[in-house]
Amino acid sequence: MSVERNLPLIRERKQAILKGDEGRLAEQKKLGKLTARDRVAMLLDPQSFVELDALCGKGAESGVVTGYGLVDGRAVFVYAQDYVQAGGAVGAEHARKVLKVMSMAQKTGAPVVAMFDSTGARLLEGVNAVDAYAQIAAKTAALSGVVPQVALVLGQCAASAAMIAAMNDVVIQSEAGRLFVNGPQLVSANTGKQVTSEQLGGMEASSATGIAQMTAKTDAEAVALARKTVMLLPSNNLEDAPTDFASVDDVNREAPELNVIDTVGDIKEVLVKVADAGSVLEFSAEYAPEMVIALGAIGGRTVGFVATQPSVDQGSLTVKGSAKAARFISMCDSFNIPLVSLVDTVGMAIRCEKGQGKLARAGAQLISALSEATTARIAVITGKAIGAGYIALASRPTQDVVYAWPGAEIAPLDAPAAVQVLMEDELKGIDNPEQKRAQLEQDYQDNQADGINAAQLGYVDDVIEPAETRMMVAAALEMLATKRDARLPKKHGNLPL
Repeated sequence: MSVERNLPLIRERKQAILKGDEGRLAEQKKLGKLTARDRVAMLLDPQSFVELDALCGKGAESGVVTGYGLVDGRAVFVYAQDYVQAGGAVGAEHARKVLKVMSMAQKTGAPVVAMFDSTGARLLEGVNAVDAYAQIAAKTAALSGVVPQVALVLGQCAASAAMIAAMNDVVIQSEAGRLFVNGPQLVSANTGKQVTSEQLGGMEASSATGIAQMTAKTDAEAVALARKTVMLLPSNNLEDAPTDFASVDDVNREAPELNVIDTVGDIKEVLVKVADAGSVLEFSAEYAPEMVIALGAIGGRTVGFVATQPSVDQGSLTVKGSAKAARFISMCDSFNIPLVSLVDTVGMAIRCEKGQGKLARAGAQLISALSEATTARIAVITGKAIGAGYIALASRPTQDVVYAWPGAEIAPLDAPAAVQVLMEDELKGIDNPEQKRAQLEQDYQDNQADGINAAQLGYVDDVIEPAETRMMVAAALEMLATKRDARLPKKHGNLPL
């Protein structure tokens, strides 16, 4: 049979595959959701998608669209569960297609974007369906730290799929997404309380637990966030952080308005002024707001920002906040992304009467993550760096370069606590203890805790004008661009997870 006679048959079969189930297609549209191929097309550069295995096996029954394309001219592999085809159910053929693109991503050193929207396992396949999840999970773990992995939860993502999504470097969830391990029927039956899928794993629930780093109202907004994330990340762990040499934001741009700030109210305002205009992409904004983490750029070079938020519990290092920062630091270090820490913290959280062990472990996670990081590390102390806050985020062992703003306070205890602990006897029996307390606090801050004192001792590289923060950080990044850090040989450290 000639090629020409075969073409109509091939086209007809492809059209049948692409069409999908009419009922599920109508359901997707009713929920405001896009089809798998629409989502992929929106993620990738126009006309760059090359689909793989569209005719494989029984075609539509695989329930997943796989292939590769370009994001801003760089190769990206993608698999998108196709709800209109067999409900996107996961079975052996589904897993085979997914594993193929993940293996190709590993060989070529390209990111993987996964789009989750499935009714779950293909139950008729029995243990084969369970093994399908196990194979995908194992491959996700193998690629961790090798190539960036971004998960988009755009529909149901339950049980094993939820754990696979959580294994990705970044999770983005739409309003229609549902991310949970145990479904509402099972939870309701075991607790005696009626719960909905939205309460268990809706967008707000995922934000509150920190499982989703970013959320979006629509599929289109979620895909746009994934595209920006991929553009800020390198293609693999052997590449340096992306650099846009055409960046129009001058690295020597000053921010004179920072010079008139007595105390920082919102660290995000400082972060935005330090980063290139429009480059900041914050992660987990609603989860542990006392700690701010974000990707951004300085002079066109991607950096990871870790900042304590003084307006929330004085920037205390909490269990959730420390773990949130530690995982972000680990991701940035995996992909050679420089870290910039903006520090204004009173140290470990005090209002934690129970679970002190959890607090110690979380603090250990943060210190371990920064100590083990071999990427460039720069800290700017914008306010207080007290006790464990200094050790974790602004000390010489965890940073390559440390700057401080005028008036920065660096000490084992902040001034009020130091007076309370060390000088209480001087306040007994005097007529005006409050005036004396204020004087002692000021003397302590000026003579022992001041950033200039730390600079004289060599713990701070320089006390800089706030307006020059961007310029000084950019210079340090340029100096550290060729950093090579030799470590003791070992398989890996035993992190306090």
